[in-house]
Amino acid sequence: MNNELIYLDYNATTPVDACVLEAMLPYFTRYYGNAASKTHPAGWQAEAAVDKARQQVADLISATTDEIIFTSGSTESCNLAIKGTFEKYRAKGNHIITISTEHKAVLDVCASLEKKGGRVTYLSVTPEGLIDLDELKNSISDKTFLVCVMLANNETGAIQPLKEISKIAHEYNAIVFCDATQAAGKTPIDVNETGIDLLCLSAHKFYGPKGAGALFVRRKNPRVSLQALIEGGGHEKGLRSGTLNVPGIVGMGKACEMAKEEIWENNTKISALRARLEHQLLDLPMVRINGSTKYRLYNTANICFSGINSAALIPKINSKICVSSGSACTSALAQPSHVLKAMGLSDEDSYSSIRFSLGKYTTEQEIDETIALFKKIISAI
Repeated sequence: MNNELIYLDYNATTPVDACVLEAMLPYFTRYYGNAASKTHPAGWQAEAAVDKARQQVADLISATTDEIIFTSGSTESCNLAIKGTFEKYRAKGNHIITISTEHKAVLDVCASLEKKGGRVTYLSVTPEGLIDLDELKNSISDKTFLVCVMLANNETGAIQPLKEISKIAHEYNAIVFCDATQAAGKTPIDVNETGIDLLCLSAHKFYGPKGAGALFVRRKNPRVSLQALIEGGGHEKGLRSGTLNVPGIVGMGKACEMAKEEIWENNTKISALRARLEHQLLDLPMVRINGSTKYRLYNTANICFSGINSAALIPKINSKICVSSGSACTSALAQPSHVLKAMGLSDEDSYSSIRFSLGKYTTEQEIDETIALFKKIISAI
């Protein structure tokens, strides 16, 4: 990346930490064995590396190693969690509850299951982007087999009350699936304390490599069963066949270990930088923060510049500053953010909103340069 670029799109992806890369490199060349090769040392070395990484991932979310299934990332994990439970729990019912601000990796899967006989309830959110627990209580029934709620929204950073959601779901023996892609590494996660039954995370969101992810599958109280989507060899307890990406998994494990160690240090530093950014930009006319300012990730600021279309604003800054007008997976689409629309924003204000997401390499100088550039451009519009 050009060193002169100011990167404020950490919710889209993060650079691989140097320590993560160092941990990965030997597994491309020196320790290149297949972790499924059980008859020789090369395979044993690879298997040991995967076992270590599985422990590191489990430690990040307070799970056990036998509850971690490695995947290619959160999109695959979402598909396995939702489609896998749909096939396994048909006898209980066909009802899924999710929220209107979920990532497309959840919403699109739910839509595809509706074509196969699934019934999906899409809960609304408050203007702050938070779930209404009473609406959940009124929507759930004995036919509900799955409740899908992300821990932290990728566009606004809004954090949902998963512990309360899980309590309601479990009263009806429904499984709770949590997309923790944005939250992992930024906020402490304890799957037992929150009652989450399935949870996905992706390494590239917290300074690990792209193409490495994991799905937590609860083994007891309750034991969750899934139907495999990828078959052919029985890898990962038969839930995800295919040769394991050992370097990527090693990198993910190291990234999890570092995230757990650095979480509070990053929180303190990055939240201060975000506050600096917001305080200065909110001095501009017709500028406001979208979503909750209390229950959100410390690194995310979704800001509406009323009356200024982001499609006109971003080209004026993108040679210097990397920001987003929405999710990285949907920002190329010529339509307003479904997240902001669900929160009650008009099309015009949705198009006028920009997501700033900071990371551990963000500096005070970069924030000051960003503030100065935005003020200069907006004053000239």
